[in-house]
Amino acid sequence: MLNPFSIPKPVNEPIKDYAPGSPEKETLLAKIKEVKSQIIDIPLMIGGEEIRTGNTANCVMPHDHDHVLATYHQAGEKEVKMAIDASQEAWQTWSKTSLEERAEIFLNAADLLAGSWRDIVNASTMLNLSKNVYQAEIDSACELIDFLRFNPWFAKELASHQPMYSPEPTKNRSELRPLEGFIFAVSPFNFTSIGGNLPSAPALMGNTVLWKPASSAVLPAYYLMLLFKEAGLPDGVINFIPGRGSHVGPNVMKSPLLAGVHFTGSTAVFQNMWKEIGENIQHYHSYPRIVGETGGKDFCIAHESADTDVLATAMVRGAFEYQGQKCSAMSRAYIPTTIWDEVKEKYLAQINTIKMGDPEDFTHFMNAVIDKASFDSITEFIDFAKASDEAEIITGGGYDDSKGYFIEPTTILTDNPKFRTMCEEIFGPVLTIYLYDPNEWTETLEIVDSTSEYALTGCVMAKDKNAIDEATKALTHSAGNFYINDKPTGAVVGQQPFGGSRASGTNDKAGSMFNLIRWVSQRTIKENFDPPKDYRYPFMAEE
Repeated sequence: MLNPFSIPKPVNEPIKDYAPGSPEKETLLAKIKEVKSQIIDIPLMIGGEEIRTGNTANCVMPHDHDHVLATYHQAGEKEVKMAIDASQEAWQTWSKTSLEERAEIFLNAADLLAGSWRDIVNASTMLNLSKNVYQAEIDSACELIDFLRFNPWFAKELASHQPMYSPEPTKNRSELRPLEGFIFAVSPFNFTSIGGNLPSAPALMGNTVLWKPASSAVLPAYYLMLLFKEAGLPDGVINFIPGRGSHVGPNVMKSPLLAGVHFTGSTAVFQNMWKEIGENIQHYHSYPRIVGETGGKDFCIAHESADTDVLATAMVRGAFEYQGQKCSAMSRAYIPTTIWDEVKEKYLAQINTIKMGDPEDFTHFMNAVIDKASFDSITEFIDFAKASDEAEIITGGGYDDSKGYFIEPTTILTDNPKFRTMCEEIFGPVLTIYLYDPNEWTETLEIVDSTSEYALTGCVMAKDKNAIDEATKALTHSAGNFYINDKPTGAVVGQQPFGGSRASGTNDKAGSMFNLIRWVSQRTIKENFDPPKDYRYPFMAEE
């Protein structure tokens, strides 16, 4: 059994503040300048080999979409087959490698990311994803470092769970086997940390992986592949296959060797993948594990006892950090009429100070949305609200994609709790507010619970302990991550395991051992030191 003291108990990575004149700010700005000054060529990485298909696409800066940062090669059917073959060759050795040896590699990766790799991963995230320095730091540095350090600890916890009894003369034990086949990891654009965790968590547990990062976030994903390689990850354990989902996904899903899917992205894509697995279930060597985190329509329900300063700040940060492009971003708020005037004044005062632009300017709170498709989708919601007699836009509403995909922090006020922007996922800097009569608190909680198909995150703002208790119980199934007097974003590994249910996913809780258990198949072993030598039992003896 793994020595329980061989893996150090992790602590969360400290967040650097990048204050004016700080050493970390100077080195990061230098790295940003370096990344912007070149156009690198990104190959596929299959079995440790660099593969260039000639079918290329560009990594650009969303805040200056004519600026190309890199050209990346895209996988097709041929490369998918190569990656599957490479994964199975690596599986022969990696699946038999001890957990302690596997953990050492990812702990080494965490140390590298906390040190010499921090600037390049943060810089590529800031530029390719249009994230301000703080959003990049808490994502591509701190959260990913935490995943890489906490997951080995969680794996150790799992391995320590053994059968309760071994009556003499037997010995019982349980072992965690990697799944037979490969894991398909599909990561989103919005978090570099998720991009790193989706393939590395199954790999830590002894699996081999095909990793398809989001096409709009290939640059930081590529640097993570180089980081894993420097950390000592053997060739073929994680195979890097960027490309169009329509060209990669179907070729992966039809393989009989598909052992699992680790996914973060849109609900529609995840449901289609699940459907395809179901339709092909008889062709797989084993039942694939399906783990996914998808959409959200995350809420804030404020009680009239709420601290209005806390509420206004939670609304601004919850809705508009990283342009609302978080699965957990606050997208709908329910505020009592009795405190609205005070909340509105404080909220508007904060909104009016927000600066938006290039993330290289550290005074910018907001930056650009990720690409043209997102820009068009988000602005369609804004135009819908502008044209509706059920809605009033009280902040923002403007947008411009001439240089970058910029959308102002937009706030919609509606008198219809089922207004479209109260119900549908927008994934952008748009917050819709519904004002309710505080005498209808209980009824409003029911509206919150029933309005959306999603159940990812939510928060309640109140000083009244009875109101907090009532909301917590009424909204039990409305959010997998529930916050009291805090914004509904910012889950931290080791503190708030993350995930939601309903249409928001399988709620397997990234950042906990409950995610890792999905990537192993247990084997129970009984050893008998004095086995019987006669088939007859005592009850069979003659009188």
